[in-house]
Amino acid sequence: MMLTKFTHSCVRLEKDGKVLVFDPGNFSETDLALAGADAVLITHEHPDHVDVDAVTDAMRAGESLQLFAPAGVAAQLREKAPDAGDRIHTVAPGEDFETAGFSIRSFGGQHAVIHPQIPVVANIGYFVDSNVYHPGDSFIVPDGVDVRTLLVPIHAPWNKVGEVVDFVIGVRAPKAFPIHDALLNENGRALVEGHVTRFGAKYGTEYRHLSSGDTVEL
Repeated sequence: MMLTKFTHSCVRLEKDGKVLVFDPGNFSETDLALAGADAVLITHEHPDHVDVDAVTDAMRAGESLQLFAPAGVAAQLREKAPDAGDRIHTVAPGEDFETAGFSIRSFGGQHAVIHPQIPVVANIGYFVDSNVYHPGDSFIVPDGVDVRTLLVPIHAPWNKVGEVVDFVIGVRAPKAFPIHDALLNENGRALVEGHVTRFGAKYGTEYRHLSSGDTVEL
């Protein structure tokens, strides 16, 4: 399986000629990420995780493209692309399903708190092929599974570096790569990734930086 990182939280997985895309949001290179996609997984409704126009265009263009998302996102996308409504699926925490040859288990279900006066929205984390875990905007540690590849939200309005480190320690995946990093400058990135690399190694996780467009084999 090949993993390609795009800007922010958008990640593309490729296996056996099939393509699965996480969170094609408005900070990301959605045209490249969605090219030839067979399935899309959306963690939550914020625009940095789902570019509604780009996704609905892709749904119209790809007549077999399947999309999975929390209920609110799914409803919004069905309104925007009614002809694709039967290919837009609602996901809740604790579900198992398959799409495009990938096996998925869902976890969650709330976005981390940004501020008490900002409403909390639904958030789904996805565990793919007993390997890759994309948590969306949450530090929920998936129970009952062994994560081999962790996608780590390294910077956000809802987190601090100590929580990022504790998430990596809690999951203890052998490999970890960054997501949710579009708001960082190089100084901030170096600081956060330095802590994650050092503490991750102490607990058995090899953290590796990926830039947008980088691809690794899992």
